[in-house]
Amino acid sequence: MKNLLLSFCCLFLTITLSAQIPDGYYLPDIDYDEDVTSPAEYLGYQVGKWHLTHDQQYGYLRELARTSDRVQLVEYARSYEERPLIYLIITGEENQQNIDELKAQHVQLADADNSRSLNTADMPVVTYQGYNIHGNEPSGGNAAVLYAYYLAAGNSEKVRDQLDNAIVLLDPCYNPDGFHRFSTWVNMHKNENLTSDPQDREYRESWPGARTNHYWFDLNRDWLPVQHPESQGRIRNFYEWRPNVLTDHHEMGSNATFFFQPGIPQRTNPITPQRNQDLTAKIGNYHAKALDEIGSFYYTQESFDDYYYGKGSTYPDANGAIGILFEQSSSRGHLQETRNGLLSFPFTIKNQLVTSISTLDAATGMRTELLDYQRDFFRDAADNGQKAKITGYVISETKDKGRLNAFLDIMEQHQVEVYALNKDVRVGEKNFKSGESFVIPADQAQHTLIRGMFEQSTTFKDSLFYDVSAWTLPLAFNIDFAPLSSSNFSKSALGSRFMREDGNSAAASFGKSELAYLMTWDDYYAPKALNAVLAAGLRAKVATIPFSSGGRDYPYGTIQIQVSQQNLTADEIYQLLQIVAEETSVEIIPATTGLTPSGIDFGSNNFASLEQPKVLLLVGRGVNPYDAGEVWHLLDYRYDIPMSMSEINRLGSIDLSRYNTIVMVDGYYGDISSRGVEDLKDWSSNGGTIVAMKGAVRWLNGQSIANVTFKSGANAKGDARRPYASASADRGSEYIGGAIFESKIDLTHPLFYGYDRELLPVFRRGTLFFEPTNNPYATPAMYTDDPLLAGYIKSNRLEQLKNSATVVVNSNGRGKVICLADNPNFRAFWYGTNKLFANAVFFGNVISRATTE
Repeated sequence: MKNLLLSFCCLFLTITLSAQIPDGYYLPDIDYDEDVTSPAEYLGYQVGKWHLTHDQQYGYLRELARTSDRVQLVEYARSYEERPLIYLIITGEENQQNIDELKAQHVQLADADNSRSLNTADMPVVTYQGYNIHGNEPSGGNAAVLYAYYLAAGNSEKVRDQLDNAIVLLDPCYNPDGFHRFSTWVNMHKNENLTSDPQDREYRESWPGARTNHYWFDLNRDWLPVQHPESQGRIRNFYEWRPNVLTDHHEMGSNATFFFQPGIPQRTNPITPQRNQDLTAKIGNYHAKALDEIGSFYYTQESFDDYYYGKGSTYPDANGAIGILFEQSSSRGHLQETRNGLLSFPFTIKNQLVTSISTLDAATGMRTELLDYQRDFFRDAADNGQKAKITGYVISETKDKGRLNAFLDIMEQHQVEVYALNKDVRVGEKNFKSGESFVIPADQAQHTLIRGMFEQSTTFKDSLFYDVSAWTLPLAFNIDFAPLSSSNFSKSALGSRFMREDGNSAAASFGKSELAYLMTWDDYYAPKALNAVLAAGLRAKVATIPFSSGGRDYPYGTIQIQVSQQNLTADEIYQLLQIVAEETSVEIIPATTGLTPSGIDFGSNNFASLEQPKVLLLVGRGVNPYDAGEVWHLLDYRYDIPMSMSEINRLGSIDLSRYNTIVMVDGYYGDISSRGVEDLKDWSSNGGTIVAMKGAVRWLNGQSIANVTFKSGANAKGDARRPYASASADRGSEYIGGAIFESKIDLTHPLFYGYDRELLPVFRRGTLFFEPTNNPYATPAMYTDDPLLAGYIKSNRLEQLKNSATVVVNSNGRGKVICLADNPNFRAFWYGTNKLFANAVFFGNVISRATTE
């Protein structure tokens, strides 16, 4: 025993202190094909000595596909930084020769009408094993190359038998931009003599960190919204193969151990079948056995959950698959002190490798059970769809085609069938007209996922959620919708099926004008169109009063572009606007006279002059990187608006006169110097517009730049005494982690130009509430008296929220401070309030000072 203990200590010290990982530390002791290149042979060192960069990982897997007949490499997307996203198809050589046939047969399990004839006893099981959706959780992505080598080169009877009975789709890096960013950080700070000091710079990434993709989005929240190229490619893979098991390898705090699902049982989405959770637990037994064999501690069912369908471990649950989350305690670098002792990077890699292998053990050991479950899932979905009280949903958005098409695009990506409505339908007080509306019937293969997208739950078994408690997609897009029943809908109302078209559909052609053009502000991409006009040096104005022209009514927010007195000729203006209309699908109308039959004439001062946005986004330590990234993505990627970013601690040393708009998202701004505060005040008072959200409003209030009264209200007291064990849950229940509420907006206010309904769904997180202003015009949006639309909120918080302000407009000298209680750009899929933010950027200087607080 003494010799064994001594050997273990020597091995441990060898790995942790010198980072020399001995042969045999990671891989099972079996024969490996010498003709297949190993990771160590390719890299020149053992995995775990350094953090793999994405190019190293990609290069090795290309080499593996070249040298092994068991492996195919498929590139399925490119990241924003043009890094390839790939997956490997790893299976037996005979399966590889028949891979297309096997795939086609497998996806038929989702076809309730044709799956009965399939013999699952002869079918391979399909696993989709994915790694590193969070860039700074690197153990999975490093384990992936070892797992790929094990499958490609392993010569044991077990490996060969498993690959005859399984198709492994190995996705080594869901987030290549973040993965590469993190590896660069830790490698550049690595010591030759490893330091385990948690305070060392190696373990303290600079803001915004590498968890996220290029635009600072958490890609593990994007499986359902699919707003990013990484996610869009991944979802295509999912439906191309419809795997039986999908794994998602993560890391958590360094002082933890190892987690695998099931998560907290009462936080499972009620739509998910119980059999899914039973199979998850059964798979977990394989992980427990594998981790026991190497002496690794783990836990289950104490944290994390399967509620939000936008996560990688939960999305499969609504699609007939079993999603599995792994969470490994993170070394964050190469070696770190923890309360469980020294945690080395190689040790974290080994745990991820072991559970990758145990996943395949479970999948092949439970092969027919998993295949039968998938078939039964879709049969049950078909039955449930036919029997459901809600027979489908009808949607309509007649003015904003950009927003509608974005919504329909999501449906298409998730293989949800959408049909044109060919008969008028009345649901309650709402009328949905044929030719303008669409129907999503419940009776289809994606019945379960449709419920997850459309239902508006407000009651729950638990008051705590790992992520948001509501994400109802038509509310996120501010699209009018209603549930259907057999009393108001039959299949005879279904027209042709909607099919997505690539690219923008061009706006209707228009003639040339020698006077002016009018551009509607209804469409989602109107800000992109207007910015293109202003960037070309043209003057444009916005109508602050409605008018009619050419037999048509024009609302608040209509853009006027005159032809004379511009820096381009009439022909050049016409050519430019044709390009703008084609690229954005925004409607542009030529005008022949400036005299209108009603409302303002074209020469009226109520057409307010506009400036091209010159935006500065404040970033850096203390600022919420997700919220900042959402602004960056919206302006840069969707609207093509150039913008600048600067760390908050540089205020006081930069020239603010270059900008007319400063955006401050949620966060703490205490690092701004006193000189920076004074510069910001001066810039604002000279006419600049500040767009501030949530915590930034509180900071501006403290600096006397904003003037907002915060609504107070004590936490619910409840019983005088409470169990000690309930303290954490009680505190958590007070927080609004993500729910949807109804606000009432002023359609005449510049911040709400382009909206046509007074009630607007708003997404809210947090418990910062604004009181309405004393100036009756300075609160253009408030929560209603009965605001809850979907999600969880504690009763006392709901009382605070009722009739509170969602938007407050302040003035500071000649400048405006637009204060937002919520984030209008949440996760890039909250299209319904993006226009509020765009209006703040374009029309902030148009708001009358007399209407501000």
